[in-house]
Amino acid sequence: MHGGTGARTIERVGGAVRRLDGWTVRRLAAAAVLFCLTVQPSNRLTAQDTTRTDTARLVLPSDTLPKGIRPMGAFWRSFLVPGWGQAVTDRHTTGAVFVAWEGVTAMMTLKAQQEANYFKSIHSSNLELKRQEVQDWLVLWIFNHLFAGAEAYVSAHLRDFPPDLKVTAYPGGIGVSIPIHE
Repeated sequence: MHGGTGARTIERVGGAVRRLDGWTVRRLAAAAVLFCLTVQPSNRLTAQDTTRTDTARLVLPSDTLPKGIRPMGAFWRSFLVPGWGQAVTDRHTTGAVFVAWEGVTAMMTLKAQQEANYFKSIHSSNLELKRQEVQDWLVLWIFNHLFAGAEAYVSAHLRDFPPDLKVTAYPGGIGVSIPIHE
């Protein structure tokens, strides 16, 4: 830059680097969030058109509404206690698998933690490896909760999918048949 335009000293290798202070970073982040919140879409979605008056509010009879629990309800139940969300969506075998794996991971985490405590008391050189094992079992335990919740969420969404879906193997590939009931 030339002239009086505010050129600064040349930065050299190993020289000081200008950094933004915390206040400036927070102001920039707040400005970015404010900008994202004020951006308007270019057009409205047709499903959100509230100006149409040609359709009356549709009320379904209670016998046509899907029975059971909502997907987020199944997710939270199974996230809190793996297998609970599967039980309320009538997937008892899947729920039993999640409960069994919950027991395995919980007991192995506790067992590994007891062994780590013992290794610490005797000043063993294998203490770090045992602590890693405790962390591994703990991650599997947490993953079981997340995966059980996700599986319950999906199964609650698909509970009205036709159960008599048939997949058949043929010499040239596979075939899928879905019966249509009227």
